[in-house]
Amino acid sequence: MIASNPFAILSESLSLDPGVMQAYVILMVLLVIGGTLLDVVHKKSAKYFFEKGQSLKKIAKREVGGGEKIGIAMSTVANEVLTSSEFKNQDRRISHLFTMYGFVFFVITTAVMIFGLPVAEGEGSGLAPLLWHLGALSICIGGYWFWFKIRVDVRSEGNEWHNVHQSDIFIVSLLLMATFALIWSFLQAVGGATSVLSIIAFVVFIVAATTLFSTILWSKFAHMFFKPAAAFQKKVAVADGSRDKLPEIPDLSSAECKERYPDIPEYMGANPPNMGLGIKREAPANY
Repeated sequence: MIASNPFAILSESLSLDPGVMQAYVILMVLLVIGGTLLDVVHKKSAKYFFEKGQSLKKIAKREVGGGEKIGIAMSTVANEVLTSSEFKNQDRRISHLFTMYGFVFFVITTAVMIFGLPVAEGEGSGLAPLLWHLGALSICIGGYWFWFKIRVDVRSEGNEWHNVHQSDIFIVSLLLMATFALIWSFLQAVGGATSVLSIIAFVVFIVAATTLFSTILWSKFAHMFFKPAAAFQKKVAVADGSRDKLPEIPDLSSAECKERYPDIPEYMGANPPNMGLGIKREAPANY
């Protein structure tokens, strides 16, 4: 199952022209591009980033050079993009990494397998199908971990698992796509590509995928493009001294800070950087 190209089997069993599947993939790519551009226009994201950047330049204490900006960009890619270091909650970070890398592998291998059709018997590689199945499984691990453990925290937030909103279009359609991709592949291997259950699973898989890539304007899909841009701009603001118009946080344990704010020990203790557990000292029990 995991070494077989389900799209090749589908094409052979149902005499489905590979060109149809390839056209579908191209259409999904166009929907992502179009949806993202519409999202930028609708939410005025580009205008917001430009105007914010211009306003911060006016209060910058120094100019950040091109080489330094390249370094900041590389740091943003390495931390915020590749390792999601901005997540301080380890569960959230691990869940996000499983989902993100699973999605990347799933999408790329889907394109590789479909645009590699038709495949002559015995010439197909088992690597792409393997990564496709592992990618879908990774999406399920990260996505369901997020949905049932992180998003749904009945005890502290009162969120039920079935409480779905418009903002959940992305994660719900993503999970349905990955889940039914695995179910379709399994049913195809067990009962053949022409079995009723296999065809139903394939239809749900396509509907979920189409929903995921066509609802960018109403979902959080475009967020994956804006988040790195926001992180980059924030780092540049720290480097040039504008600091997003926020005050600079001093070293609370320094002699200069203690002299300027002599009452710190009264409300933050004698050792401010190590104030203790605070809100973490007791488990949430709001509900």
